[in-house]
Amino acid sequence: MEFLVASSIGLLIACGTYLLLRGRTFPVVIGLALISYAVNVFLFAMGRLTINMPPILRDGVTEYTDPLPQALVLTAIVISFGMTALIVVLSIRAYLEIGNDHVDGRPVGAPSEAGDKN
Repeated sequence: MEFLVASSIGLLIACGTYLLLRGRTFPVVIGLALISYAVNVFLFAMGRLTINMPPILRDGVTEYTDPLPQALVLTAIVISFGMTALIVVLSIRAYLEIGNDHVDGRPVGAPSEAGDKN
């Protein structure tokens, strides 16, 4: 089970990194979302979550779940939602001003600094 969770986190990070390196804004947004999902799964996995245990200590309870990973993941979800919304708005604004959705912001048909025609 640990190998499956670790492999899924690694796959999400790898796919997210690949999409971050793409030249368009939509894959960059999806890549950031995948990396944020991987971080959330990582936080849950590091928290050693137990099933059917209360998150707080009460009288007569000997075992409990650590509430810190749940709080961290909830905070990470809120922050990633806000950052995703910000990046989507910035990419839409850049698309409307420049006329394309390339990350480098070059107009269509403009040569790059290296001199190629892409």
